[in-house]
Amino acid sequence: MGQPSWEASHALVYVTYGVFLLVGTGVAWKFRNQSKGEFLAGTRTQTALPLALNFIASERRQHGCERKSLIESGDGIICSVGAPLGKKKNTQRRTTVDGDGDLAETTGKPAPARLATALGSAILFAYPQLATIAGVQGVVIYALSSALPLLAFAALGPIIRRKCPEGFVLTEWTRQRYGTAAALYLSAMTLFTLFLYMVSELSAIGQVVTLLTGIDGLPVLIVECIITTIYTSMGGFKVSFFTDNIQGAMVACLIVVAAITIGVETKIDTSLIESSGLTKPNLLGWQLLYILPIAILTNDFFLSHFWIRTFSARSDKDLWRGITGAMVGILVIVTLVGSTGLVATWAGIYPGPPEEPVDGSVAFFALLQQLPSWVVGIVVVLSVTLSTAAFDSIQTAMVTSASNDLFRNRLNIWFIRAGVVLLMVPVVVLAIRAPSILQIYLISDLISAATIPVLVLGLSDVFYFWRGFEVVVGGLGGLFTVFLFGTAYYGDARLGAELLLLQQGLFTGDWGCFGAFVAAPVGGLLWGFAALGLRLGIRYVQARRRGERFDALDRPEAHHVEQPLGPRRHADAEAAGEDAESGSDTPGISKITGKFF
Repeated sequence: MGQPSWEASHALVYVTYGVFLLVGTGVAWKFRNQSKGEFLAGTRTQTALPLALNFIASERRQHGCERKSLIESGDGIICSVGAPLGKKKNTQRRTTVDGDGDLAETTGKPAPARLATALGSAILFAYPQLATIAGVQGVVIYALSSALPLLAFAALGPIIRRKCPEGFVLTEWTRQRYGTAAALYLSAMTLFTLFLYMVSELSAIGQVVTLLTGIDGLPVLIVECIITTIYTSMGGFKVSFFTDNIQGAMVACLIVVAAITIGVETKIDTSLIESSGLTKPNLLGWQLLYILPIAILTNDFFLSHFWIRTFSARSDKDLWRGITGAMVGILVIVTLVGSTGLVATWAGIYPGPPEEPVDGSVAFFALLQQLPSWVVGIVVVLSVTLSTAAFDSIQTAMVTSASNDLFRNRLNIWFIRAGVVLLMVPVVVLAIRAPSILQIYLISDLISAATIPVLVLGLSDVFYFWRGFEVVVGGLGGLFTVFLFGTAYYGDARLGAELLLLQQGLFTGDWGCFGAFVAAPVGGLLWGFAALGLRLGIRYVQARRRGERFDALDRPEAHHVEQPLGPRRHADAEAAGEDAESGSDTPGISKITGKFF
């Protein structure tokens, strides 16, 4: 790979950060007089095109990458990103697809440090890796699973906005519908997931910079935290939205550069296409056809930056157009990125020679070895741009969620921001040690798969009797069902507990992981209905003892909720001096609190 010089690499990385600091602080200064509500969110302010770019920029996927070292021996992990190989002799286990379309394992010697076990969560790692394992089938399924779930925001966003026009995050509707306890449960899951995304993003950019330039990734992580914290502290949501527009455009540039240069420079060995087996269906591919849509769709509900952008749409029409555009863009982008894993295999770059095997998660970077240094420099700049814009989106979402869910927007926003600044310390520490903690992503997916189905039932008036008690019991019960399934499937309670933690990841070759993602939502719904029966039974006994009428199945009183205003009515209301939305200085707060029990 034509690697830029040490001086040029530092200049590319830190000048890019400097530009972001200038742009971010400039935008923040422009909006220095904005209200607290505008700082936290931009309800009903955005049209279709910026929405599309923002959803593209906010799309962060990690489910396809195992996020742990694949270089193992009997004594444990030997090598990690940026670390020298151990002196022990060991073998590398690598999952591939054999000629019959089934998963197989091959072994080789340890990879060199520069290509060993890249552990980032950015699309440049995850999608090519899955392509080298599950082939064309995996690429198509992963791409569709990443793009299509966005339609849920277009479909459910208008419904939630009508039911809870004051809110701009899902947890506010949850509080209005299910009560405070259920809202805090969802808020804890949301903040936990956002925290993991912050760790993931820093881990990814540190590894990208190290792989492409060889410079130390730790200062890069620290500088990124400082830069984004400065300008998001000043400008809030509007700065994040602006930088996401830049990121969405930069993604397109990255794909154009990579596609053209790889297409020109890479020589495909057509004899490897058939022998690789990557064009044939395989067991993992069929399993992912169910696992990935469930994991990604439900986990998206935990990401408050998606909901903030959903509620920022000026109208329902803008929301549908923006998300449709984002869906198409994401589908094209991730398909092209994933295809680099196929190209690397068919060009003979992956799995590499036995003495220096290449891990599938760095297939994209292995392809860059054939390109001149100026192309690598462009990829470095674009990668830093992508990471910075994505990280500030997560930071802003963390601030908004904490302020709205935990403090009801009563606490001074600077105290919330100070808390996020302090949170940067463990985020950086964990990002450095990412190989040991990033399997928690899959645990988050299981939690969302168990919780979200029982949560969204409350969007239907048919389930008017559904309460927060059912949501919490259903979510926890779904996880317990995973443990029961694992114990029955493996015949061992210890292995059942390991399945609950998904210690083997997605690429196990058996039906354990697939069964876990079936057990979580199905078990959640069963436990939810069992909790409903228990609650109704308790309420009936209480009514009989008190000599009162049993009213647990009565429809709740209809609360007057103003319908959302379209852009024209919104402008007319402002011209007339009316409050077109809930008070901007007390944003996101519903006057109604639902019943938990």
